[in-house]
Amino acid sequence: MVIRLLGFSLVLLGLSCYGATGGGLQLLDANIDLSKKTSLQRGAANFFNYCSGCHSLQYMRYNRIAEDLDLDESLVKANFMFVGDKIGNAVKVSMEPEDAKSWFGVQPPDLSVISRVRGADWLFSFLNGFYTESERPTGVNNLYFSQTSMPHVLWELEGYKKFINPSEDDQNSGIAFEIVVPGKLSQNEYQEFTRDIVSFLVYVGEPARLVRYKLGFWVIAFLFVLFIFAYLNKRAIWEDIK
Repeated sequence: MVIRLLGFSLVLLGLSCYGATGGGLQLLDANIDLSKKTSLQRGAANFFNYCSGCHSLQYMRYNRIAEDLDLDESLVKANFMFVGDKIGNAVKVSMEPEDAKSWFGVQPPDLSVISRVRGADWLFSFLNGFYTESERPTGVNNLYFSQTSMPHVLWELEGYKKFINPSEDDQNSGIAFEIVVPGKLSQNEYQEFTRDIVSFLVYVGEPARLVRYKLGFWVIAFLFVLFIFAYLNKRAIWEDIK
């Protein structure tokens, strides 16, 4: 138990040290809905296609993903797992920590609990907050995670954009970007793409939420039926009294 708590603490420390959050900015609204199973399925596919090469989910197992998201295990094995992995394994990365540090300057954090540490809105804002900055080693910075070591791995989808600072006389003009290199997706399509990833990570951070949603429906249904019987019983009792 002590070892597990220590490991969890180290994960939180790694997440907090991965970069410095830009302060004073209003986060974008992720507007996720965990009841949309198709969004979670797309988010899982997006994560494993674009994120799992660097980021692990050490508290999540492949077979749990398959069961919770109604995915066939053969599909999970073919599309989500590395060669040699077993369906009951936790989601790990093949990249060695030393290689990660030499490439990015820091080992990419495990994302099992990132949604509980940062929140869905922050994750969504981060994935939509990259802009070009030639002084950075990766050529990009992030509006919500200043000096981040993470490159913009989704640039082919979103494209590259330039951050436009508001003038001193117009500080309330809001955040503005200018597209420098167009991506394959429109802005709305890219936001839906990243929203699906965030939905998946929120599920990973607390898989029991899916169970609670299902259980909550039946609890409410039971209480509704119980109310009907209680009301009918009350009427019958008062009719006898009258």
